[in-house]
Amino acid sequence: MKKILYVLSLLIIASMILTACGTPAPAATEAPAMTEAPVAVATEAPAATEAPTTDANSLPRNETLYFNGQQWGPVVGWNPYSNSNNNALAIAQQDNARVIMFETPYLYNMLDGQQYPLLADGPYTWNDAQTEITFKINAAAKWSDGTPVTAEDVAYTWATHIKYPTPTGDANKDVIDTIEATDAQTVVVKAKLDADGKTVNPLLVQAYLSSNYVIQKAWTETLEARAGGDVTALLADTAEDVVYSGPYHKFFTDDTKVVYVRDDNYWGQDASMWGKLPSPKYLAHTIFKDNAAGSVALAQGEVDVSQQFNSNIQVLWLSYGLPVSTYLPEAPYGIGASLPTAFFNPDSFGLDNVAVRKAIAMAVDYPTIIANAMTNQSATFDQVPRSLMNPTAGEQATYDQTAVADLQWAGNDIEGATKLLDDAGITDTDGDGWRELDGQKLSYVATCPNGWSDWQAAIEIVAAAGKKIGIDITTNYPEWSVYQTVVTKSDAPLPEGYDIFMMWTDGAGPTQPWGRIRKLMSSEFIGMASNWNGNWGKYSNPAADELIKAIPGMTDEAELKAAYTELVKIYLTDVPSFTLMYRPQAFHAVNESVWTGFPHDGDGTTPPVPPLDLTDGWSVAGLYNLTLVNP
Repeated sequence: MKKILYVLSLLIIASMILTACGTPAPAATEAPAMTEAPVAVATEAPAATEAPTTDANSLPRNETLYFNGQQWGPVVGWNPYSNSNNNALAIAQQDNARVIMFETPYLYNMLDGQQYPLLADGPYTWNDAQTEITFKINAAAKWSDGTPVTAEDVAYTWATHIKYPTPTGDANKDVIDTIEATDAQTVVVKAKLDADGKTVNPLLVQAYLSSNYVIQKAWTETLEARAGGDVTALLADTAEDVVYSGPYHKFFTDDTKVVYVRDDNYWGQDASMWGKLPSPKYLAHTIFKDNAAGSVALAQGEVDVSQQFNSNIQVLWLSYGLPVSTYLPEAPYGIGASLPTAFFNPDSFGLDNVAVRKAIAMAVDYPTIIANAMTNQSATFDQVPRSLMNPTAGEQATYDQTAVADLQWAGNDIEGATKLLDDAGITDTDGDGWRELDGQKLSYVATCPNGWSDWQAAIEIVAAAGKKIGIDITTNYPEWSVYQTVVTKSDAPLPEGYDIFMMWTDGAGPTQPWGRIRKLMSSEFIGMASNWNGNWGKYSNPAADELIKAIPGMTDEAELKAAYTELVKIYLTDVPSFTLMYRPQAFHAVNESVWTGFPHDGDGTTPPVPPLDLTDGWSVAGLYNLTLVNP
């Protein structure tokens, strides 16, 4: 029977791929975690708080929620101060922080833009001068060792980030001055001030509260002693003894899977928080070879929550009647939040000319990218005209769309791109079919990481657009390990072969759309030896920098809208980069063979639960709504 099901699943996946109209393979988009190369296997010893009584290779199916698409390669560590754990389900400090094991004071909800209390008790407040934030810790909050979570834990976490320093400290030290405990429950976050005594960046100060974990002071002191005060040793520590406050912790890891088990003493079952424990006892993530294997497992019901690109996902329910669904029942199936983008290298000959950049961007066949590379899991640029904003209603309302309409393009405009080049005097002067600028042929290499098949399909379409307008664009696909080292080195010129290259943008978060615009356009990242922030093409525009710096201090809605509109104008005029598609914050497909009650559009939950795989930000609320299909 199993063999028959497997063969059937392979046929289903094959049909999904064939339906993709030329997509080269099911996409293996963002394989290993971006900065966390798997270099070791965590030990198989369980957390000290609970001895395993269940075989990790035969977990009770009616107690286990299975994932795919987040964990690629074995877990390295459990250290919440480090960004080198390759521990995808447990550790991700980001706009929508991952909170199954470690917790933040607040949870961001991308659907309504609100920050809801988790470790905090009630909303935070700014003082009248808007220079400091105060919030209280929930008195019910406890660590896994039974001791209370206190304001001193919050303060000591920040002090540790600054003392060593950690990636979190480096990212926030210019906007947060101090974090202090004024009593056992009360936390005061003091912002860095400018020369006029005003908060440098209130947006980033607020975002810290829902993006970064609170870590136990007592355990941190143990870690410090073990590291002997050495920052390298502290960040490299695998933290097998870590104390946590969340509902799950380590149960088992090897090179095939990672399993987390529920802490039945979890404080969040208190009436002041969730009022009960999350439904699954185990969270398990099989480490699949690639997306094709993950898609087979989803079709077979071996995966409940899929955070990976599943080509032509709709085939699973439309053609085969499987109990698989997505957050939206129709295309684009998810909420577009991030903007995978092609960056120009302005140091490449001719790409310092805006006519060349815009002509390439105008000529690209975006409908084909969306239909083939994304199998329609993206809104089109006719549906959501290009800007700097994602397709959500909230972001679309932040700028004046009519004011930039004459600058927008939907793609495949060969006539318009050709005229733009001709008018700029960039023509084919020697009759070889390729245009020249100042006597030199325009020839470029477009690139993205090898194996990220939806990105590769998009880059091939970019190259094809060049040929249609007389610009020679070839493609090259280096391995991710090489690509990420080259692209993030912003203190040196990009090497040959990186004329046009793809990277991501921010998705939805408490600083958006400002945070995404900053990372697409701000010159502050130029010169960084390790730049994981953005503006990888090293674009510089003083007018844009001034607006980006000013927006966090703006409170007048009309002033904000005017500033955002001006930034969109600058971006669409200068074209330092161009978005190729809209992409979900996270892919979110579910199989309801075992569990039901997953979030979907219009499900009636209040606040609404976002489709972030029940692990990120307010999405974790979904773990408490699950029920068994067959109790």
